[in-house]
Amino acid sequence: MYLNNIFSDPEKMERILDILLSSLLPMVKGALYYTIPLTILSFTVGIVIAILTALARISGNRLFQTIASMYVSIVRGTPLLVQLFIIFYGLPTIGVIIDPFPSAVIGFSLNVGAYASEVIRAAILSTPKGQWEAAYSIGMNYRQTLRRVILPQASRVSIPPLSNSFISLVKDTSLASLILVTEMFRKAQEIAAQTYEFLYLYTEAAFLYWMICFGLSLIQGKIERRLDRYVAK
Repeated sequence: MYLNNIFSDPEKMERILDILLSSLLPMVKGALYYTIPLTILSFTVGIVIAILTALARISGNRLFQTIASMYVSIVRGTPLLVQLFIIFYGLPTIGVIIDPFPSAVIGFSLNVGAYASEVIRAAILSTPKGQWEAAYSIGMNYRQTLRRVILPQASRVSIPPLSNSFISLVKDTSLASLILVTEMFRKAQEIAAQTYEFLYLYTEAAFLYWMICFGLSLIQGKIERRLDRYVAK
């Protein structure tokens, strides 16, 4: 009924099209200036945290294992939105004030680090023990074995699930709108608050997210096919 009323009202339809077209550029800018940089920066920092956490969990140091396990358990056991709120709204109550964008980077990085660490840890543990023994037999120490033998092999195993995590992070960045980061969905909210066309603007934002994730999925597929050919050789 609602759609029939719109299609039967040329002025209403023209107004909606004007809103969608005029909102496209601000949303794209929000994606280019905030959504994509936030995703790349958070994922990069998160991977560094993940590698360190994974290595701590497989190390023989009880203290490192305990700290890493607690970190993973806490982050994976609490909602990402709650984590962002604690960083942005909670820390100021004890005098720690962080701007919206850095708060989002910290929150997403810690979240990515916890989840990706399990992927990396599993990939390292899946490497045959013979690889470790062979490296030790030619005089490599623990660090050299990790850097030259184990991590390169583990990276090929972990790239597909980590690629999925990266794509999921693109969508998760929409939560940053709730801590005042003017990324793509925040732009959609601001425009919708002025025009009251929430359905169409949120649908437009969803379409843009889908386009970004679709492009990343194509890139992921090419990377996986190249890795398959490399492994086959």
